[in-house]
Amino acid sequence: MLVIKNARIFTMADRIIEKGYIIVDDGKILKVDKHNEVLLDYIVSSRKEVEVFDADGMVVLPGFIDCHSHIGGMNFSEATAIDDLNEMTNNITASMKAIYGIDPKSQDFRYAYENGITTLGITPGSGNVICGLVFASKTYGDNIFEMTIKNPVALKVALGGNPKRTYGDRNQTPSSRMAIPSIILDLFNKAEKYLSHKEEAELDKKEMPKYDKDLEAIIPVLKKELPLKIHCTQFDMMTAIEVAKKLGFEFSLDHAWGASDYIEEIVESKCSIVFGPIGSIKSFGEGRIVDIESVVELDNRGVLTALTADAPIISIDSLIHHAGEAVREGLEVERALRMITINAAKILGIDNRVGSLEEGKDADILIFEGIPAYNTNAKLIKTIIDGKVVYSSNT
Repeated sequence: MLVIKNARIFTMADRIIEKGYIIVDDGKILKVDKHNEVLLDYIVSSRKEVEVFDADGMVVLPGFIDCHSHIGGMNFSEATAIDDLNEMTNNITASMKAIYGIDPKSQDFRYAYENGITTLGITPGSGNVICGLVFASKTYGDNIFEMTIKNPVALKVALGGNPKRTYGDRNQTPSSRMAIPSIILDLFNKAEKYLSHKEEAELDKKEMPKYDKDLEAIIPVLKKELPLKIHCTQFDMMTAIEVAKKLGFEFSLDHAWGASDYIEEIVESKCSIVFGPIGSIKSFGEGRIVDIESVVELDNRGVLTALTADAPIISIDSLIHHAGEAVREGLEVERALRMITINAAKILGIDNRVGSLEEGKDADILIFEGIPAYNTNAKLIKTIIDGKVVYSSNT
């Protein structure tokens, strides 16, 4: 059992507790509340072995979450770049599962939890139009299947320059932006007919259709059991919204550079936004507009918004700096921290497990000196995942 006491606790559940305590047992949060000396004395005097950490003057938060990452499947720090998350042999690879491309021994996982990131939404790359299935994982462990919280959490789709460049360079489709929505809509139309055929076969009205693994992967989206995660920037934002509107599915716009030009349309679409990375070069093409100020307006308008470093495209430790940039643009610090905790958890559909410090949730906890995203010299003291201290600044 672990007891953290005397902390300033940002629960990310609509309250900040001054001089609060957290009790952790068997990897879960048992209690989060204001300081209670009688209860703490009882716990310490109980028969269980109890470790007490006095966090007086420190800040405690839930573990950070990046809900759009390629860590473990891409590595650009090796002599030869590794990319096991882009199966660029067909523009439709809906059935590909990102989890099978992950090396849990990648140093980037360690780098993540040493910088306070305890959970990732790990997604296929964006080389294809229909890219594959996203999953959510903890950052600490040896077995990616044991580290996984939920698989899958979304189906990844990509618009814009990535699939256009991949296949256009081979003189294959899509070689233009206009071809991409056509591929998406045609595929989902096929999937609807396939599902209808299967349902009729189950009622003995037809023979079962020939098994199609990619159409099978789309059925959970048709049934609204999985959302779409759409790689999208300023050039394609209205296309993404229009396509999703026609399909009628829940979706997020990932990267979303240039969102400031489409605030009304985004609000009306009821989508979520995963913005970033903000360290991209402001130049021609996809990265021409990197408008971090848009997340302030989106948050003010009630859009569920998260931030991403898109690691290893940008180093995973920069996730805190992304939140700091949002604060610099005028966002309240607690709102910015929500974008790398509970908001990200909600987008991944795992907020029943992580994203806030509440009783019954996983004990993924960060202890800081200073407030991250607000104090530029804030220092991570401990990272706790599933109740286990996996990083201490003095080790």
